[in-house]
This record gives sequence, C-alpha cells and structure tokens, in this order.
Amino acid sequence: MFHKLKIFYHDRENQKKYATWLFSYTKPYLRSLSLMLAFQITASLLSLGMSLISKTIIDCATSGKTISYAILLFIVLLILSQAITILTSLISIVISEKFSFGIRKNVYEKILRSDWLSVSKYHTGDLMTRLTSDTDAVATGISGTIPSILLLIVQLGSSFITLYIFEPFLAISSLILAPIAFFSSTILGQKLKRLQVKVQESEAQYRSFIQESLSNLMVIKSFCNENYAVSRLNTLRTERLHWILKKNRMSLATSSTINVGFQFAYILAFTWGALGIANGRITYGTMSLFLSLVGQVQAPLISLAQTIPRIISILASAGRIMEIQNLPSEKYAKQTIETTSIGAKLEHISFGYHSHLVLDNASLEIKPGETIAIVGESGIGKTTLIRLILCLLNSSSGQISFYNDQGQMEAANAGSRSFISYVPQGNTLFSGTIAENIRMGKYDATESELISVLKASNAYAFVEQLPNGIYTEIGEKGHGISEGQAQRIAIARALIRNAPFLILDEATASLDAQTELQVLNGIRSLHPKPTCILITHRLSVLKYCDRELRIEDKKIKAGSL
Repeated sequence: MFHKLKIFYHDRENQKKYATWLFSYTKPYLRSLSLMLAFQITASLLSLGMSLISKTIIDCATSGKTISYAILLFIVLLILSQAITILTSLISIVISEKFSFGIRKNVYEKILRSDWLSVSKYHTGDLMTRLTSDTDAVATGISGTIPSILLLIVQLGSSFITLYIFEPFLAISSLILAPIAFFSSTILGQKLKRLQVKVQESEAQYRSFIQESLSNLMVIKSFCNENYAVSRLNTLRTERLHWILKKNRMSLATSSTINVGFQFAYILAFTWGALGIANGRITYGTMSLFLSLVGQVQAPLISLAQTIPRIISILASAGRIMEIQNLPSEKYAKQTIETTSIGAKLEHISFGYHSHLVLDNASLEIKPGETIAIVGESGIGKTTLIRLILCLLNSSSGQISFYNDQGQMEAANAGSRSFISYVPQGNTLFSGTIAENIRMGKYDATESELISVLKASNAYAFVEQLPNGIYTEIGEKGHGISEGQAQRIAIARALIRNAPFLILDEATASLDAQTELQVLNGIRSLHPKPTCILITHRLSVLKYCDRELRIEDKKIKAGSL
C-alpha cells in the first residue's frame, strides 16, 4: 500500500500537467458550468428542505395537528426539484457535447498539422480511439464529474451542519469512516489509471482490426480468411473484456467495502434514534430527520470516495490526448518567391528509417519547367524522395530548396506544398461526388474547370456517361468505378490546382498504354507547363521526359535517357 502511495506521489507532476491541461480546456465553459452547478446546489438545498418538512409532517401527524400546508409545500419543493434536475441534465448534455467536440476538433487539427512521420507511427484505429473514447471520457468528466464533486461538497457541508445542530454526536460519527474511504480510493485510483490505459489500448487494437479488415475486405475474401477474421475479432474482444472486467471488479469490490463501512453509521443513527424515542428524548419526526440527514451526509461521502478513481481515469485519458497534442508541428514559413515557374535543389541529402539509410549524401537539381522520370526497383527510395520534396519527411542532413527562373530561392517547408500538386500511389479517393473529390485540389473550381481537367486526364469520356455525370456519388476509395478510372480522377484533382510543380507517383500504373499516352499528352499540353516529376516502372513514359534519374547505392544518378 505504501509502495502505491509512493508511486502516486512521484507521479504528481504528470497529474498536475493533466489537471492544468484540463483546466485550460474548461475555461470557455466556466460560465455554463457555474450555472449548472448553481441549479444543482439549489436542488440539493431543496432536498434538505424536504427533509425538514418531512420532520414537521410526522410530528404534526403524531400530535394531531393539521399537515395540509406542510404537504402542499413538500409537493411544491418536489416539483421544483424535479424541474431543476431536468434542466440541469439538459445543460450537462449540451456542455458535454460542445466540450467533447472542442477537444476532438483541436486534436484532429493537431494531427493534420503535425509532423507526418510522427503521426504515421500511430495506427489510425488508435488515433480514432483517442479522438472518440478518450475525448468522451474527458468531456463527461468535465461536464459531469467535476461539477458533481463541488455539488457533493456543498451537500455534505449543508447536511452535516444541519445534523450537527440537531445531534452533534451523530454528525461527527457519520464522518469517522471518511478518511479511510478516501485513503483506499486514492490507492485504488492509481491502479485503476493503469487499467484504464489498458482498456483504451485494447479498444484501439479492437477498432484497428475492424477498420483494417473492412478496408481490406477483398483481400480477406480472396484468401478465404473470413473464419480467421472472426476468430481474431473474438480474441481481441476477449482481451478487451478481460481488462474491462478486471477494472470493474476492482472498482466494485472497493465500492462495496466502502458502502458496507458507511452503513454502520446509518445503523448507529437508527439505534441512537430508537433509544431516543424509547427514552422520550426525541420525536418520531426527529428520528426521521436523523435517518434522512445521516443518509445525506453518507451519500456525498460515498460518492466523493468513488469519484477519485473516476478522476484518475479522466487524467489517464487526458494523458493519452496530450500525447497526441505534444507531437511536433510541421514548420511553415511565409512564401518569399514568385511561383509561376518552380525548380528544386536537393543538396547532400541523407535520410533513413531507424538505422537504415535510404539516401546518403544524395544531390539533385530539377530545373523549372523540366520533366524528369525517377526509376529504380521497388523499395529503393523513390517515394521517400518524393516525401522529402513534399516536406512530409525531414532529412537528417543536407538541404532542400525551391527556386524560380528569376533566381529567387526558398528553403523547403510545409508551406511549400501550396505550389505543389501530388498524385500518390494507389486509390486515394474519398466517398462523395466526383466533383467533390476533384475540388479537394481547388475548392472554388467552376464546373467548366472541372470538365477541363477531366478532359486533360482523359476521364471526361467515362464521367459524362455516369448517371449524374460529375455529381455521381462514389464510395470509399472510389467504389463504383474502376481502378484506372479512380486514378484518372486523382490526376484531375492534381491538375485542377494548376500548380507549377507536379509530382506523379506511379500515377499511370493502372492505365493501359493508350490511355496513359493520352493522359501524358494532356499534362504536356498544360499552360504554363509545370515542372514535373514522374515516378514510374514503365519505360514507355521515358520518351515524354527530359531526363531519366535512377536511385542506386543510396545516390541519385543520371539514367540512360
């Protein structure tokens, strides 16, 4: 037990960071939270008033006095209490939703603006868990748990003072077990924090597998892996259930122990009251008040003790969100060069994944308006080179810069992507209309501009035959059209940007020779002509290029063109 307290003590700096982070996100909602808390306190005081009125009703009834006015007042307080409870619940729902969206939006934006390599180390399923489950846990804690703690303190104070006025012995006795409850809850909280992390990690694995299996459904079916996939899902579910049960067993066992301990105070109040009635020292109404007030003292104590593990779970989720928010951001610099025609220089670039170098002291110059082909076997570093030019990766040494035909030069940074168009490998379309997919390259593109780039990418002929033309809905990854058609729409998406620097990473791999010829001719006919990098395995593409480059021995070398 003392070892766990020591761990909790040494982790206090992290707990402080998490709490500070939570408070920074809570500040915009302080007014709404204060209003909600005011309503809750009012409802609590109404409940205390109802207890006092109950005493009056019982005493009047036993002495033969009229009780109609007291009952009427009791009913009014009851209706007011219920109305306030409903209003408070609605406010809590609104705050929770706004709060969770606020965190989710900030984390989502952070992911988008963070260093690409740092983000790509996380599985998308894990990122989704942090964006959903962890965010919801924090939002629920801020809108529910934190205000409830303040409310419970008010309830405890008002009930204790009232009980102390009537019977000091019972008031003090009802608090005897409080230190024990809070001590055990604090110890429990640290273990629950670790278990909460395990639960969230298991959920991330569970979601990640579902996401990957659905995204690669064709692969699963092709290899007849349906039974394996279901079995794997069951295994992940069993593992998740293990951690959920372990967490809840500990929480329930401790809660039960605390509850049993607090029941002794209730038994004491009942016995004390019964003896008081027997001795004629108190009335039946006073005994009823004792039992009610002891319950109102005990309930906040129990709830406060049970809240400590929940707070630590909230801090655990906050820590997982903060881990994403602490990712390094991309470096943006203000554009300093005219971008009508752009070239690039790579000087003594070195880059590797972990300890494996892909490029070692490699240099390259791409002149404005030039079309080059980069060839080489798979895995040699062609796509890595493109990612360096796009500043998705940062070289370990050397420098990348862009320049124009006027001699102006600018160091490559995340902002340089504003004058680059990129067609990545594979199917990268989104669900939505064809027009929406193309407009990702230029949101305000007109319909005539869309048709123009569709023609340049040799896609218009099939698009105009679709039921709704450019407004035809397609599914995730272009479901509903062929791979070659999806690739041509991706090329149109890049061309609509009319950028002076164009990168095509195996962009014609899914096209037949004739279609490829038409697409490349369409790109060559663009005015002004962009600087173009083609990554390809097809020798037929080389005749459209000014130069051929190869990646060999971690260097960039001239090819045989």
